[in-house]
Amino acid sequence: MIQVKAPHNYAAYMKMPSIFLAGSIEMGSAEDWQARVVEGLSHQDVLILNPRREEWDASWKQSIDNPPFREQVEWELGALDAADIILVYYCPNTKAPITLLELGMHMRANPEKLIVCCPEGFWRKGNVDIVCARYGVQQVATLQDLITEVIGRIAGPPG
Repeated sequence: MIQVKAPHNYAAYMKMPSIFLAGSIEMGSAEDWQARVVEGLSHQDVLILNPRREEWDASWKQSIDNPPFREQVEWELGALDAADIILVYYCPNTKAPITLLELGMHMRANPEKLIVCCPEGFWRKGNVDIVCARYGVQQVATLQDLITEVIGRIAGPPG
């Protein structure tokens, strides 16, 4: 397993199956669920594209004219498009507006790439459930189920 965090280059590793970790990051509200996924996939031959940036500065102006902010967003957009699997996790008690945007972006274009976990307690669980059902996006009940499903997809169909 290789993990590349934003904003680092991952192009050299794209020969491996790649997984983008989309989901709640809200510092202080969201658990570091990405670390649990990384641990759960640590023995797999995969590339994990993790947007949880080590040197994030919450004071950065969220503007197209702010180079570090733009670099982050551009990295995420590129990694979402490049990934073989987009794992989506909505932490209860977070809002995750960017994750909702990312789900919407890939819902129609790449529904087969998505695996979504939206536990009870997420403020828009009903919306996420209905949209996933409508567009045939796979949902699972727990973070562990997400990890298990990714391992199954990487392994491919039996036989």
